[in-house]
Amino acid sequence: MRVAVPFDIPRAEVRDRLKNRSHEIAHQIPGGVAEVETDWPSEDRMNLTVNALGQKLRGTVDIEDNQLVFQIALPMALSFIEPVVAGAIKQQGQKLLTES
Repeated sequence: MRVAVPFDIPRAEVRDRLKNRSHEIAHQIPGGVAEVETDWPSEDRMNLTVNALGQKLRGTVDIEDNQLVFQIALPMALSFIEPVVAGAIKQQGQKLLTES
């Protein structure tokens, strides 16, 4: 699944906000039982692992010139919720980019 979240702030600011606020991702997943791990293999890529309800989802967040691109590997058993997940990523992705 690929979801793009546009932004209109400098790329360096996006990078800083993501690094400073990535711990908030778990709080934005419904149910309050998610664990989220992140790491940065490069300046503009954040790896993401989400453990929730017995499922482990892996993905990446790439910082491009005018958008964040979330790529999440959904298991076939969860593919039916892709539209809901995509909508949540767009909404929550924008929140991560706002000033705190």
